[in-house]
Amino acid sequence: MTRSRYDGPAREIRALDTYVKLMRASNAVQARLEPRFRAIGLTERQFGVLEALLHLGPLCQRELAVKVLKSAGNMTTVVDNLQRRGLVERTRDAEDRRV
Repeated sequence: MTRSRYDGPAREIRALDTYVKLMRASNAVQARLEPRFRAIGLTERQFGVLEALLHLGPLCQRELAVKVLKSAGNMTTVVDNLQRRGLVERTRDAEDRRV
């Protein structure tokens, strides 16, 4: 194990080292996927929404935000853009107009 400048307990050093390695791996994957998303005109968030809907079926926007581990802040915009391209369809809940 590589020794860091942090001089804490071995367990914390391993946890920090693991976290750094996971983040580097995640960044490497994102760097390879981003040009592919761009080539098909999707953002990472749009792709995440499509993937969630494929595997989980219909979801409200609040549920989508939770499933794709993003804030609900711009989920409306993401879904609007996907709907405009014909990639998703919205249906209203007859009993709850918010859904």
